[in-house]
Amino acid sequence: MQTAGTSLKQRVIRYLVRQAHHPRGIVGWANGWMFALRPSNRKRNIWAVSLLDVQPTDRVLEIGFGPGIAIAEFAGRATRGHVFGVDHSQAMVRQAARRNAAAVRDGRVHLTHASVERLPSFGDPLDAILAVNSAGFWPDPVERLRELRRLLRPAGRIALVSQPRSPGATRDTTARAAQELQDLLTQAGFTHLRVETLELDPPVACVLADNPTGVPS
Repeated sequence: MQTAGTSLKQRVIRYLVRQAHHPRGIVGWANGWMFALRPSNRKRNIWAVSLLDVQPTDRVLEIGFGPGIAIAEFAGRATRGHVFGVDHSQAMVRQAARRNAAAVRDGRVHLTHASVERLPSFGDPLDAILAVNSAGFWPDPVERLRELRRLLRPAGRIALVSQPRSPGATRDTTARAAQELQDLLTQAGFTHLRVETLELDPPVACVLADNPTGVPS
């Protein structure tokens, strides 16, 4: 039998999960700062950026940038390029803009309140795309990935990162998530897939792939 206390706890958990997926208001703002300060989250995002081997003149995009940790890392590498970011949370756009204020003022970082299914124009083709713990929430992810292929130059790179946050997540949970991401990327026409793993608790999987032609099949 469900008690009132259990019901309240479940409602609180559901609310916090919704906030993690789409931060908003004061709670969303606080969640963003918590994510930014958590050492494992910082390590995960900086590691993921390093795997994309961003060059000084590269044009890169992060989808679902949250508090802007990876955006800042991109900006430190693409010093003569452009860093774009889209996030469906206005609270995260504001927080990431503050964290990257100098690069935003310099015109090197461009942050937009938008969803993955309604991306803005980025002008010239992109060199690299990153999405951390977000691809699993996209509507029709294969079609979204095909659209992202259209934005990449030939041989452009993409990295999809997953660190399962479900209760009791293990190495096997991460391995299954990585396989799901590989399947999505293959269906979308990406090639040269490889998986890198970061030993956190639970482990983090980064699936990297290349755009062979720039035109979805």
